[in-house]
Amino acid sequence: MTPDASSTAPSPTPRSRPSRRAVLRTGLVAGAALAVPGTVLPAVAGVASAGPAAPRGNPFTLGIASGEPAPDGMVLWTRLAPDPLAEDGLGGIGGRYTDVEWEIAADEGFRQVVRRGVETTGPELGHSVHVELAGLKAGREYFYRFRAGTELSPTGRTRTSPPGSAMQPLTMCFTSCSQYEHGFFTAYARLAEDEPDLVLHLGDYLYEYTADDYVAPGGNVRDHVGPEIETLANYRQRHAQYKTDADLQAAHAVAPWLVVWDDHELDNNWADEVYENPETPQPNFRARREHAFRAYWENMPLRAAQRPNGIDMRLYRRVGWGGMANFHMLDTRQYRSDQPCGDEFNTDCAERTDPSRSLPGSEQERWIAEGFAASRARWDVLGQQVFFSQVDFTPGEGRGFNPDAWDGTPASRDRVIDSWTEAKGRNLVVLTGDVHAHWAADVKRRFDDPEAPVVGSELVSSSITSGGDGSETREDTAAHLAENPHIRFYNNRRGYVRTRFTATEMTADFRALPYVQRPGAPVESRATFVVEDRRPGLQEA
Repeated sequence: MTPDASSTAPSPTPRSRPSRRAVLRTGLVAGAALAVPGTVLPAVAGVASAGPAAPRGNPFTLGIASGEPAPDGMVLWTRLAPDPLAEDGLGGIGGRYTDVEWEIAADEGFRQVVRRGVETTGPELGHSVHVELAGLKAGREYFYRFRAGTELSPTGRTRTSPPGSAMQPLTMCFTSCSQYEHGFFTAYARLAEDEPDLVLHLGDYLYEYTADDYVAPGGNVRDHVGPEIETLANYRQRHAQYKTDADLQAAHAVAPWLVVWDDHELDNNWADEVYENPETPQPNFRARREHAFRAYWENMPLRAAQRPNGIDMRLYRRVGWGGMANFHMLDTRQYRSDQPCGDEFNTDCAERTDPSRSLPGSEQERWIAEGFAASRARWDVLGQQVFFSQVDFTPGEGRGFNPDAWDGTPASRDRVIDSWTEAKGRNLVVLTGDVHAHWAADVKRRFDDPEAPVVGSELVSSSITSGGDGSETREDTAAHLAENPHIRFYNNRRGYVRTRFTATEMTADFRALPYVQRPGAPVESRATFVVEDRRPGLQEA
């Protein structure tokens, strides 16, 4: 939490042809209107113009997305909703079934179509479409779109990951925490303008509250529809409201995403089957969890392997990027021990140091260790939700921690770090969301030991909007840094982190907006750090 180091990002290099961002923006506008002759998808052989009648009106109000990139494919996603805020959560289609055509091409103009097909969707899927592609060329950029009846979707850009051990550089942006009421999603638009190869969303994609239950400093600028979400219809409607945002749609359309949830996709600070306020009974919590998981899968570009089974959903997984990076995507909610110390912020208690406690759960801890041991990637990246490094929030004597973070299970954190050092991994980077501010920290072998070596780096993204505009200073910043010397940077504006992975270094730009409670904010890099290959820890650029 240093004074905010500000540096304006360089201007983009002029292009001799329209940029992808211009192409995709044009596609978003064109896709909202009735497709005209000459722009619709060619009929798929053997299919009579998409079978069942398409819904009236534009069915692609929620945009399109891709995710889960592999060397030979990815997932393509859309969800039909001509009336996205319909109270039954079915987007104005009800119980009807619709055939949706899709195609993917090697060029923006779809002159080099490489694959076409048809998927049928209906109410049991929330009218979502998940196309799992294989057989594409590795390390390539592709463009995709959908058609329902005569309506054409926006165009999306996606890509396959590099082949085998290829060391293809990677530009990846990550963020978290987009509270619709707290501000405009301008940060998503700025992220899209950076044209990353990959986007990670680390949780709190939406919030569960009814209007004005959670008010930002300065007040809320727009309202949630519906009650606090608990039913399947509620969760589907809330996802739809978020997906109607044009800036969020632009971020989804620019690159494939890897997503993991945090707490607000279900209920604030939930822990396994324990809800936020256990003193107030929630007899329907298991049903609520099932509804939230089902709606989450329906609204994200996830594979069938992630489709939930009742109250269970296997969301932790590994996604490789050639020989450059392994992304170990964690779930720090579904298997965790309940928060210690009464879940009171800035507290300390003996319970939190109980070695039997775990944040990812024992099975996922073993999975992490196995992944570290088997990895041959240049960079091992943990994509996860809550602060990994120790943060003492009590200046001077005494200590106080956030029991909802890894500080609530420090023995679990030590086991994860030990599994990394025992595997003799090359470079460890932890990516984090949740805390609504930018932070950067060195990961130490043991945080309470001043002599312990640095073994990795943690990058924490601020929120898209959660917390409102934020501020330039905090009175306790200097005190927190003095208490936690391994923390290298803090900034309380909204935004995201842009990273660049190469064979020799990883560069991280902390991208920040001066405001989000009115639209149109610019973005700048407030700090840049470099991690050099085989040199653990952050170096200021």
